[in-house]
Amino acid sequence: MNRMNRSADCQRDNLHSVFLFILLRCNKTLFLSFIRRIFLFIFVLMKIRKVLFLLFSIVLASPALAQVGGNNTYEFLNLPISARVSALGGNLIPVKDNDLNVSLINPSLLSDSMSNNVALSYINYFADINYGYVAYAKHFDKIGNFSAGIHYLDYGKFIRADEIGNTDGTFGASEMSFNLAYARSIIDSNLTVGATLKTIYSQLESYSSWGSALDVAATYVRPSQGFAAALVIKNMGRQWKPYVEGNREKLPFEVQIGISKKPKHVPFRLSIVYENIEKWDLTYIDPANPPLTEDPLTGEPIKQNKTKIWADKFMRHVVIGGEFIITKNLFLRVGYNYQRRKELKIPEKKGMAGISFGFGFRIYKFHFSYGRAVYHLAGPSNNFSISCDLNSFYGKKFKSPAAQ
Repeated sequence: MNRMNRSADCQRDNLHSVFLFILLRCNKTLFLSFIRRIFLFIFVLMKIRKVLFLLFSIVLASPALAQVGGNNTYEFLNLPISARVSALGGNLIPVKDNDLNVSLINPSLLSDSMSNNVALSYINYFADINYGYVAYAKHFDKIGNFSAGIHYLDYGKFIRADEIGNTDGTFGASEMSFNLAYARSIIDSNLTVGATLKTIYSQLESYSSWGSALDVAATYVRPSQGFAAALVIKNMGRQWKPYVEGNREKLPFEVQIGISKKPKHVPFRLSIVYENIEKWDLTYIDPANPPLTEDPLTGEPIKQNKTKIWADKFMRHVVIGGEFIITKNLFLRVGYNYQRRKELKIPEKKGMAGISFGFGFRIYKFHFSYGRAVYHLAGPSNNFSISCDLNSFYGKKFKSPAAQ
């Protein structure tokens, strides 16, 4: 009986050996490629393990970083820069389609096809406030993709006056960020990581400040399925010189994730971004108009709908954008920002607060975009962007190494 069992075991071992031999012979290339990717992945993790540990330590061990608008300095860093981003709700981190304007908010979107591209944006904001951005990208073989840009905001002119109203001329206020970004593919061409280093300067009348911030990001794409996913950790840094000595302020730290999907044979792309992962409750209670907690007639407590409250808190993180691809040279865009609508609408007349829209088109060698974002009944913002590939003027089109 034992002899028969040993014989059966030997036969099974032989079958396993034969099966493995056939598998290796038939799929040798695939098998070796898989092994190489495993070792490459381990190698990359070993190289960046200290950086990853530092980043996650900052995110998880620093509750003071979980701040939102109104509690930080350099808030202009969170303003939507490009017209396309503005038209799609104010955030577009998970769409990778060679748009240099979008790489400002997600550096891992930089690609070699953007080499020698230039992008400019101008935004006519509120109360004579204007801001914009200019960027240039360049690819270097065996190194990666770089971009350099300047992000500026001008608050306009103000009347200088003392506490009793005596005027003494005017003064200005402005802020600026010098950005240097880098990105490259790792593991395979579907996964890209990137980072942006920002050097920030602010001048408010006679008060000045400067600081630095770092964005890190990763984007994964499946071109055959029209799918992309992205993670961005924004504005990790420090205010090195405060406006007032001894009063150092926090930067607008934030963690975002997003996905986008373009179904096959459907000229439409949907993007969904979840902002402020580091802070769950983004609700703001107006002290002058607090919500009712008890019935004004009976004095009894008003029962709260927990599901509705949870859904409201969840949606305050969500930005939704839809892009209709009419032709390869014409695009229509619409976006919805729930948080913006909840905070800026007027109960008596909600209007279109939180809704944005726009379009993009190509003429000759230039790509123009326009975005209109409605913040309040007081008026919308108008965003204009233009980009072009300088290679097209030379008659020399950059060709990525993967396509050669």
